[in-house]
Amino acid sequence: MQTPRYAVNCSIMMKDRPPEQRLAAVREAGFEAVEFWWPFAGPTPPEHEVEGFVDTVRASGLSLVGLNLYAGDMPGGDRGVVSWPDHADELRAHTAVVRRIAEALGCRSFNALYGNRRADVPDNEQDAAAVRALGEAAGELAEIGGTILVEPVSGAPDYPLLTADEAVAVIDRVGEETGADNLGLLLDVYHLAVNGDDVPAALARHRDRVSHVQLADAPGRGAPGTGGLPLGDWVLDLAGSGYGGWVALEHAGGGPSPFAWTRSSDLPGLPGGPEA
Repeated sequence: MQTPRYAVNCSIMMKDRPPEQRLAAVREAGFEAVEFWWPFAGPTPPEHEVEGFVDTVRASGLSLVGLNLYAGDMPGGDRGVVSWPDHADELRAHTAVVRRIAEALGCRSFNALYGNRRADVPDNEQDAAAVRALGEAAGELAEIGGTILVEPVSGAPDYPLLTADEAVAVIDRVGEETGADNLGLLLDVYHLAVNGDDVPAALARHRDRVSHVQLADAPGRGAPGTGGLPLGDWVLDLAGSGYGGWVALEHAGGGPSPFAWTRSSDLPGLPGGPEA
């Protein structure tokens, strides 16, 4: 059985702290890796902002193991732009920036949120645009050994990928139409559970397609143990089947002791956990 490897999402956690303090807290808690949503306001930020982000992560001593591609105005409700045909040129320029960050920090997993449905563009045109954009991004990042992740999402009424089956269908279509073979399923068990997907069944069908895992409990998207999801069982299932990728904690949390929950958690191999 593989020993689970945990990372912390520093975009959703500890929003009350600047990035340097978030990273320091992660390291102090015993974790070795982090992931971020796209940390800039636009798809092609000024060079000094890119350098500042790279320098901050590098100085922390932590590994960057996951990075979201630009997803539009997330606070305003956007959930990606790869399926929006009028963003194709923007995405090409953006992918070059992502590649520079990846080469500097060693990140090789990139979450490409699909995009909400738009009323002004037929669904089939949006899907065709997504296939082209995902194929192009996959081709660019394959040159550095990168993997594009496709994720079902909850809480966004116009987001079309709700289940693991739907995300895998997109991955398969991109492979068939573009030849890209470096796309994988981002298995966020919180989103799947909230959407009503059968997580154990999804694991059984698609475990060989899983390239990255994210955890939060439900309801509430809180830390493991704050809800009713059997997260420990699912992590054990993955580890027992040979999954050796990262398991990222992508849950809300902050305050003076954001990792206090780890001391009583049943997640196997967790830094700070009962068996640590």
